[in-house]
Amino acid sequence: MGLTLMDGNEAVAWGALDAGCRFFAGYPITPATTIFETMIRILPPSGGIVLQGEDEIASLGYCLGASMAGFKSLTATSGPGISLYSEHISFAIGSEIPVVIADVQRLGPSTGYATMGADGDIQFLRWGNSGGLPVIVLSPVDVRDCYILTIHAFNLAETLRCPVFIASSKEIGMTRESVDFEAFEPPALVERVYNPKGSEYAPFRAAPGTHVPYFAPIGDDVISRQTSSMHGENGYITADAVQIAAQVERLKQKLEAEIDTFTFHEAHMRAGADTLVITYGITTRAARQACRELDELGTPVSHLVLKTLWPVPEKLIQETAVAFRRVVVIEANLGQYVHEVQRVLRDKRVEFYGKMDGHLISPDRIKEVIHG
Repeated sequence: MGLTLMDGNEAVAWGALDAGCRFFAGYPITPATTIFETMIRILPPSGGIVLQGEDEIASLGYCLGASMAGFKSLTATSGPGISLYSEHISFAIGSEIPVVIADVQRLGPSTGYATMGADGDIQFLRWGNSGGLPVIVLSPVDVRDCYILTIHAFNLAETLRCPVFIASSKEIGMTRESVDFEAFEPPALVERVYNPKGSEYAPFRAAPGTHVPYFAPIGDDVISRQTSSMHGENGYITADAVQIAAQVERLKQKLEAEIDTFTFHEAHMRAGADTLVITYGITTRAARQACRELDELGTPVSHLVLKTLWPVPEKLIQETAVAFRRVVVIEANLGQYVHEVQRVLRDKRVEFYGKMDGHLISPDRIKEVIHG
């Protein structure tokens, strides 16, 4: 595409198309609607399908059905829609259905304020499913990230057979900026692994050497059972404690054991700094400016940008923070991720600044926080 002017929502849609997505279902909701509108424009000419569900619940349900039939699937919503998605998210986790969910966050709680942003869904994305099993949440900073991380999201959903969230926000999703698509190499595509032809198929038995089962689409020449109830390797409902424990542990390990392979981040280390700032999402852009200005004033501050939020990239955080006396976490909420940083860095002085009033945190405010 070369040098292109687009917003973050458009970039998510183009990233999905280039990742091989051929099914989208959604329900209009500010500030995520332009993902839907862009998919309507670009997906059918590429042989894909776009549906408007009667509500958010139906929309994600359509995506799960399409995914079980073998389609790479995307849906997009905001916080109120994630609330309605919850049951289907749990189904996707338990039945290992690949799907990508773009959450273009807006100010909450509840309906909140549709045209004001915040990062208020960060904990909800992690814990908004029954059973508490892990999920993957990726967090873009800008339009370029929206494109690249969407491709990564599809790769992860397909290879690990799970839902993957893109935690965007109103400012990222609806701000236009120029992106030079010829200046970077997009991630190579990775596909789900199908059951070898002619072999016995157990829909929830891990493939050799992995924690992830082979895939067989509904309607294929082998029987692929799906149920939202607890099941064994063969897909039949079970109350056997040994089988249940094995399946639950596998669902946990298949993500947590792989976290180091998808720990996306940026690290801007400055010589002589004793303070490390940790950010994600839109707040990163103000923090970058604040760190540059402080460096020019002779007060170097290092900056870690997290683009994988869940599972928590503990190794990255620990190794990056080891040389710093002080860690400052900046969030566009009242403190959701800082608790994870404090848990991981128990021997460090971890401070927090955040707010959730519909306005962005400014570089000047971040400099004030760093100066104490």
